[in-house]
This record gives sequence, C-alpha cells and structure tokens, in this order.
Amino acid sequence: MIDKDKSKYKLGKNIKQNFKKDFSKNFNSKQKFVKNSSVNERVSEKKIEDISGIKEVVSVTAHVNKVVQTGGPTVFVVSDGTGNLSLKGFIKPGVRAYPDIVEGLIIRAVVEIGEFQGEIEGEIKSINVLDETNKKHFLESMKDIEKERAKVIPPSFLVENNILKKLKNSFIEAATQIRLAIIQDRPIIVRHHNDADGYSSGFALERAILPLIGKQHSSEKAGWEFFTRAPCAAPFYEIDDSIRDMATSLRNVAKHSNKMPLIIIADNGSSPEDLMGIKQGKVHGADFIVVDHHYFDKDVISKEVLVHINPFLVNEDGAKFSAGMLCAELSRFINPDVKNIEQIPALAGFADRIDIANPELMSQYLKIAQKEGYTKELLSDISLVIEYVSSKVRFMEVREYIEVLFGEPRSKQKQLVELMAPYIRELDKKGFKIGKSNSKVEKIGSVNLQYLYFEEFFPGFGFFPKPGRIVGLVHDSLQEEKGIANLVTVGVMATAITIRATNESNFSVHELIKFLDKKIPEAFVEGGGHKNAGSINFLPNKQKQVFELLKEFIKSR
Repeated sequence: MIDKDKSKYKLGKNIKQNFKKDFSKNFNSKQKFVKNSSVNERVSEKKIEDISGIKEVVSVTAHVNKVVQTGGPTVFVVSDGTGNLSLKGFIKPGVRAYPDIVEGLIIRAVVEIGEFQGEIEGEIKSINVLDETNKKHFLESMKDIEKERAKVIPPSFLVENNILKKLKNSFIEAATQIRLAIIQDRPIIVRHHNDADGYSSGFALERAILPLIGKQHSSEKAGWEFFTRAPCAAPFYEIDDSIRDMATSLRNVAKHSNKMPLIIIADNGSSPEDLMGIKQGKVHGADFIVVDHHYFDKDVISKEVLVHINPFLVNEDGAKFSAGMLCAELSRFINPDVKNIEQIPALAGFADRIDIANPELMSQYLKIAQKEGYTKELLSDISLVIEYVSSKVRFMEVREYIEVLFGEPRSKQKQLVELMAPYIRELDKKGFKIGKSNSKVEKIGSVNLQYLYFEEFFPGFGFFPKPGRIVGLVHDSLQEEKGIANLVTVGVMATAITIRATNESNFSVHELIKFLDKKIPEAFVEGGGHKNAGSINFLPNKQKQVFELLKEFIKSR
C-alpha cells in the first residue's frame, strides 16, 4: 500500500523544486513559496493577455490591484500591464485566503484557468511574493508595457478639414491618456452637455472606451465598474456635479479599492465657470480632459487639465464644428475598431446648426452618414427624439436607452424614432404656437429685436419644448416667413435670457456679457455659448434693467 502522506509530500516537494528553479532563473526571489500538492507539472510563465485555455495551468507575475473577500473565495485582482485577471483563493466560505497577500504587492502565482459568469479567472494553486529588487524590475517593465499599449496610431480623419489638422496632436495626446487610464484600471467618467450634441459626444466616446475596458478586464461587466457617462446639470461642469463625482469616486476607492477617475468633459468645459469644478476634482486626485467648441475670452482651463481640445485654441471658430463631431473623430484615435459612430458627426452637426455655419463640412459628414443608411430627415428625427428624451431623463445615465436612440440595434432605433418623432413634432408645433402668439418685435436701428417674456405664458417645469428651443423655433420662423435677416430673438425669464441672433445683426453673446458686467456689475451677469447663440444669468431683481441694457447694446452695435 502506498503511503499517501509521503506521496503528497514528495509530489509537493518536486513541484516546489521545479518552480523555484524556473522562478529564480527569471526573478531570483527568496520569498517563501506556498505549496499545493495538486500541481504536478512544470508550468510556463504567461502574460495575462496571452491566457485563454480553460483548465490550463500557468504561472503569472503581476501587481495586486485589489483584494475582495466574498462569501466564498478571496478574490485577488491582478495586472501585469497587458491585462487584468481575477485570482481566487479558497480555504472555506468567507474566510480570507493568503492573508499576507495584500494590495500593492507583486506576486508570482501558479493558477488553473477557468471561467465564471463570462469572465476568465485563475484558481490559485500556489503564490509567492517578489522581493524589493524584483518588484522594482517588474514595475519598470510593466510601465514600459503600459506606455507601449497606450500608444496611438493616428487614423486618417473622416473628412478633410483644416481645424482637425490643427487639433491632431491634441487628439493623439487625449487618446493616449484615455487608453493609459483604461490600462491602469482608472475609472473613466464622461460628463457632457444635456442636449443632442452633448449626447452625441458622450455616446461616441462611450462606443470607443467600453470595448477596451471589457478587453482589459476580460469581462463584459467591467464597463459598469470602470465607466460612467452622464449629462451635466448645467451648461458647464459646475461644482455640484464635481462634488457628486468626487463623493462617488472616493466611496469606490474606500469600498472597492478603485483609483480616482479620469473625467472627460464634452461639449462643456472651456469656460471660467468650469474652473471651480475641475479644480475641486483635482484636489481629490481626479484628472481631466476637455473636448469643447464653445467660445472663451481667456483660456483658464488648459493649465488645469491633461488635454484641452477646442477649435478656438488653434485660432479657429468653434461655431463651425460641433463637439459631437470632435468626439466622433477622437473616438477613432482611442479605438481603431470603434463601431457605430459614422453617423454621429452629421447627427450632432444638424442638432447644433453647423449646417448654417459650415455647410461644406456638413455635406461631407452627411455623405458618410448616408452610406450607413441615415438620411438628413432621419438624422433630424433622431436629434428631435434625443432633445425630448434628454428633457425627461434629465441627469440620469440611462445607458441602454441611449444606445437604442443611437442605433443599437438599428431596427429598434427605427421603431422608436418612427413612433416618437411625430408625437414630438406635435409638441413642437404647440410650443411654437404658444411662443409665436406671445412674441413681440421691436425695431432698434436696423436690427429687429424679437422677445418673449416666458413668465407670462410658459406652462412651467416639464413642458416640452423648453424655453431655449421655443426661442429657436420662433427665431427661425420669423426669418423664413418674413424674410428678416437682421434679427435677434431673446427669451426673457426671471433670472435668465436665452438668445439667438443672425450674422447680419452683428451680435455677440460674449460682448453682451462684458457690456452688462461693466454697466451693471451688481446684477452679477454670467453666461456663455457661441457668438450668435447662448444664454446669460443674473439676479431676479435686475431683470428689467438687464433687458433695457440689452436693447442699448444692440443699438450701440
């Protein structure tokens, strides 16, 4: 009869000797090796990205990113620069396995590869901690691997455009930083404006980033832990949003050992109003990238963020390029295999009226969208539905619902748009009639000022279309019906004025803000947007004064 205890000891001893020989050849570690008698073969060292075979026994050297104690095994999430892998150690349910293995250590483990809920994982057979010398060598090697993986091979742009050429280096740097964040397991938060151009921006980035996160963690569910996309509560990254993002992130650091996030602000981010939110996030360890196309008087953002992309930074007019266009192009730098973004530049462009400011560019992007089966009419309908949905979901992420709106799957997108677009157009007609019947026109020099006092007629919160959209509808209508080219239309509310203007009116939202700040500083006027489209805010008791000074400003132009 064979002595089972002696047999086990001999088997474990052989494994230990073989493994130590192989290990010392590469790392010369003197750490204690944990024996396990189930391993009876010499194992090969593998990078995590090369692991695929179920039931395969391999050796991995990696950094311990986090340790999670479940009701069953202890889970060690490790990375070697090529990818992530969950290693499971089990003694008995809920009991901490390998208590000496903690976050931050560099380990070498022999594991049997398996699969759990669609995720590749390793069952620990043995585990060893590297000494300080080998840890240093490993970390240097991992850093080099991460840098190499994060490198961007610049694709050609979807269209030939001088603005894009000038911004190319910024695209490369932004894409590199985003890819590096994914590789280093940093959560990514995308914050965008709450309109069709903003949603187009956020969705384009989401399509590029999510597959890379899934690949990095060998898990489809990783996208929920490491990626968030949500609209901003205001037309800038305000302190409220920043505090919410940091509070959630700090909780995840404490609860799940996550890192602080990389935050991408899209279709917002370039104004002084964004500065406090960005600085507040940086205090807690977050980093920022801004992709915007709105005007700013002075660039106060670039020095505070990793990358700042805006046409105005390269002496170009941001009104000729929407944020959705910029983010769609950027997504191809982040992920060369990104899918379902070809229609987004045209969709975003029509939503943000780039067809008026830059018809040649819109024509190029529309041709690309048409190849994917998107007509101008369909894009207009999708934009309309997005505007409506954004007013209802407000600041929720609603990832799956937004995916349907952008064509995942396209059959469902078509059904949804065909159902909702006619209904929303009727709401638009109602809002337009309300606005038109309550609008007044006043001649100021050669300029026609059309104004609406929303407090007198607007049905209130939750009504669609929103005040800004009503202003746009009556502004366009007066030009079309009466051929008026020299026109400024404003919607006056208790603490805000939303503005649309034609080029012929020689208007400027930014110059108006400067004018008001000089004339009536006690109103604390703030705002922004484009030259001919934007909004301002002020104290409620200064509404009448602000409106009269608006007239004075138009007359002075």
